[in-house]
Amino acid sequence: MHWLQDKNGKVSLEALQLDIVGFLAILGEGSVLANAQVSTLSRWVFMPRLIPAPQALMRPNRPTVLEPVPGHVSGLHSGNDRGHINHIGNIVCDGNNLPAHCVRVVSIERTGDSALKAKTLAPLTVVLFLGFFLSVLLLILSLWQQDGMSTVATVLLSLLSSLIGYGNKWTLRLPKRSDPKVKVPRGDVLIRYPKGSFLVVRCKEEVARELYFAPETIEYLLGYGPGYRILSLVGTMMLMGGVICLANSQIELQIAWAGAYMLLGSSYWIVAALPGKLHWDYSCYTVTEECLSDSNMDLKGYPSQSKTFTQALWRAIVVAKNTDWVVKSNACPDIQAWRDWLLMAKAVSKNVQATKREGVKTWEIPDWDPQAYLAEMFAEQANNPANGVHEGFE
Repeated sequence: MHWLQDKNGKVSLEALQLDIVGFLAILGEGSVLANAQVSTLSRWVFMPRLIPAPQALMRPNRPTVLEPVPGHVSGLHSGNDRGHINHIGNIVCDGNNLPAHCVRVVSIERTGDSALKAKTLAPLTVVLFLGFFLSVLLLILSLWQQDGMSTVATVLLSLLSSLIGYGNKWTLRLPKRSDPKVKVPRGDVLIRYPKGSFLVVRCKEEVARELYFAPETIEYLLGYGPGYRILSLVGTMMLMGGVICLANSQIELQIAWAGAYMLLGSSYWIVAALPGKLHWDYSCYTVTEECLSDSNMDLKGYPSQSKTFTQALWRAIVVAKNTDWVVKSNACPDIQAWRDWLLMAKAVSKNVQATKREGVKTWEIPDWDPQAYLAEMFAEQANNPANGVHEGFE
């Protein structure tokens, strides 16, 4: 312990300089931002507590939409088309975790009028109460050690989270049809993910509108923009004051602060690594898994796995009974060989019926080789000089 010796050669904690401990309070922006929107949806956001990197939540402008997910959404009957997947729709089905060239089928129903919200008891709730517990503990230690600087730092940095919570608290508003009695086409949706996997969602138009096509509306508790920016300025001053006080507190308390922020930072990092759906309460939707006749029933979601994109596309068409979405969503090239292939795929899948197997609705895949037929179409196109040659997709 020679490195903790003072000038007289005695071991002393005073020789340990922890002025850098203030920086621990502002580290970890990525972990905080990973679940920032769902955390500020919860009512626990007003609780005074310690949070790492509070400046991450004091942005000049607040988000106006939930972060979308890459993918292409097509309405099979409505004609709706979107170049991204709404955040809520992705949370409910969690389809972006599908392996490449897989097809999954689900049925979604609205089972009540309750709103989609953050879970009351979730991993995020645990870290929020951990921050509250550490805040109380540090306040007690500061008063016990009669350290005014540490006491002020505890109060400022704890109340800062409540101030931030007030400025960022929001409510989710999903769109509703103005006249629910009007008859509309079914809302069945087909989603194509970047890895070449497909999710077929069988649902009513109201569900498709809420989850995939109409914009998700964020309504902030503090709706006045300039008021939020003034609040952010006050929060910034509180953060700077808390860090300055922290740097001038006793060395023993600085060690306690360092340990608290290291524990909090690790906890937020772990929570950020968890699936996002663990933090949402979407019990107002009932998701029923369906499958294809070659689905792997041992895997979550009963995915039908294929070796190539063409085979996965064919299986998606078997359930969709529709090929208009394929060209509209740029799922394949718009050339004669693919047009002929799509016509045949639609014809072969026309009479496919769903049956019940072990209590699961199952779509039978016809005995047809989509890969071989596509190769045949390309061979015909290559032999026709007017059409030219195209390599196509695998």
